[in-house]
Amino acid sequence: MQQGNRVFVLNMRSEPLMPCSQRKARILLKEGKAIINKYNPFTIQLTYATGETKQDCHIGIDTGAKHIGIAVTSDDKILYKAEIELRQDVSSNLDSKRIYRRGRRNRKCRYRKPRFLNRKRTDKWLPPSLQNRINHTFTWINKFSALVPNPILHIEVGKFDTTKMIYPDINGVDYQHGQTYGFFDERYFVFARDNYTCQACGKSKNKILRTHHIIYRSNGGTNRVDNLITVCTDCHTSANHKKGGILYKWQAEHKKVRQYKEPPFMNTLRKRIFAKYPNAVITYGSETTPKRKDIG
Repeated sequence: MQQGNRVFVLNMRSEPLMPCSQRKARILLKEGKAIINKYNPFTIQLTYATGETKQDCHIGIDTGAKHIGIAVTSDDKILYKAEIELRQDVSSNLDSKRIYRRGRRNRKCRYRKPRFLNRKRTDKWLPPSLQNRINHTFTWINKFSALVPNPILHIEVGKFDTTKMIYPDINGVDYQHGQTYGFFDERYFVFARDNYTCQACGKSKNKILRTHHIIYRSNGGTNRVDNLITVCTDCHTSANHKKGGILYKWQAEHKKVRQYKEPPFMNTLRKRIFAKYPNAVITYGSETTPKRKDIG
């Protein structure tokens, strides 16, 4: 519980009342007039009948791919604020599970009959790592909505044009062409982008060039051209590779490759929020930024 946050209160029927101060919550618990209902977020439940004067409470949600910002206000007073960190280890855990499963199958110690084609995917299917973050976002929104009376949701969502972020000058029919438009294949596009120069040693003359994955596919890398670089046969050796799947010399001399995993997730989350909370007040980052500047 953050310093200054109020304590959520439930009546004897488990219905939400207006949050109280931390001092009052301690007194109620000490006198036996309340019990602890949950710890995260900290909530107490009264053991006696009391008045139930309620006000409208506004719940502000700032969605994100890695963190969620939450603030509960009423009559321009901040009752509760918190930042929630979403899990980022789902993909790596599934990879570990896949390795153990394959090892068990190779040992020929099956404990059940083989099953194939038993995974059903619908139009709303998402990768587990993305689905987990969406589920957690909805869980926390529902949890806070159930802890305050008369909740009014205000959700900030994001709308991103990934192609515009990569190519700021793109417009019109260029959206249909893609990055490799006009090239024989992705390999030649990578060569042209890197000016037919090895990105490890910086040389281009009398060199046989190859394309190389910056991050191995076994470590989560993709076949997209932003994960491919040009290297020569002299640099494309085991001695120039670092454990973890990243070309050692290239990593030492260049900045981290910019990834565009979050924008597509935020676009998907926005659509799911529209369907899940049709009565919520929706806002965008472009609207909240000027407001932050105005209030300092």
